[in-house]
Amino acid sequence: MPAVSPRSSRPDQEAAPAPGTPVVTSSRPERQWKAFLYLAPALVVLVAFIVVPLAQGAWYSLYDWNGLSAATWVGPQNYVDIVTDPALRAAFGHALVLVLFFAVLPVVVALFLTAVMSRAPRLRGLGFFRVVLFLPQVIASVVVATSWLAIYAPDGLLNRLLRLVGLGLVTRAWLGDFSTALPAVGFVGSWVGIGLCLVLFLSGVGQIDPELFEAARLDGAGLFREFFAITLPGLRGQITVALTLTVVAALKSFDLIYVTTRGGPGDSTTVPSYLAYERAFQTNQVGSACAVGITLAVVIVLVTVLISKLQPRES
Repeated sequence: MPAVSPRSSRPDQEAAPAPGTPVVTSSRPERQWKAFLYLAPALVVLVAFIVVPLAQGAWYSLYDWNGLSAATWVGPQNYVDIVTDPALRAAFGHALVLVLFFAVLPVVVALFLTAVMSRAPRLRGLGFFRVVLFLPQVIASVVVATSWLAIYAPDGLLNRLLRLVGLGLVTRAWLGDFSTALPAVGFVGSWVGIGLCLVLFLSGVGQIDPELFEAARLDGAGLFREFFAITLPGLRGQITVALTLTVVAALKSFDLIYVTTRGGPGDSTTVPSYLAYERAFQTNQVGSACAVGITLAVVIVLVTVLISKLQPRES
C-alpha cells in the first residue's frame, strides 16, 4: 500500500488545484480603488465649491467684519442676532409664508388636477395642457420675474383686466403695497411650481396598476373616494419629491425677490437669501451675512430630512 502523506490526511486542508487549473484571485480592493478614481473629479469639485466655501462662511460668521478691514471676534453673537433682531426674524418668517405659496398650494392644486385628469385619460388636448402648465419650469426665473413685474404694474395687465370687469376699486400697485407685496410674489412661485408638481404626479399615476382604478369604479367609487383610497397613497414618493423641490425653492428664493421688489416696500418681502446678499454687499456686514447663510443652509437640511420621512419604504 502506498504511503499517505500527513498533509493530505487533514480534513480541513483544501485539495491542491489540478495542474493547468487557473488560480482566481480576488480583485475587490482593486475595483474599490478604481471606483474612487472615477469619483475623484466630482469629489474635488464638491470640496472646492461647496465644502470649502461652507467652512469659510461658518468661520467668517464668528466675526464682525466689513470685508476689508481687520475682523473682530464676536463668537456666536451673529447667530444670537438672528433670534433677537426683528429684521432677521421677519426675513425667516417671510420665507415660511413663501413655503405656503411655493410648496403647499402647488401640491394641493396639482393633486386636484391629477385626480381630474386620471378620471379622464382620453381628455382632448390633455398633452397641450401639460405643456402649458409645465412651461414656467423651462423659462428662466429672471424672465418670469420680469414678466410678472409688468403684469403687477399699476398700468399692467392685471389692473386693466380688473377695470374691464368693473373692479377698478380693487386695483393697486400690487408689489408696492405692504399688504399685497409678499402674497403677490408668492403667487408667482405658485404659478411656477404647479406645472412641476403636476408632471410628477401624472407620472406617478401612470405607475399605479390600472386594475385598481377599474375595480374601484366598478364598485361605484366616486372621484374623492378613488383619490383618497388609490391615487393619494400611490403618490407618496412623488409628493415627497415635489415637496422637497418646492420647499427648498421657497427657502432659498432670491432672484424673484431681487427682480420684483428688492425686499420692499420697507422690509415686507425680505427673505434670508436676499438679506444675506444685502448685508454682505450693501451694508458691509459680512459676518452677519455668513451667519444668515449658514442658518438658512441648516434649516434647508433639516426640512429636507423631515420631508424625506414621507418617502415610502421599499418592501
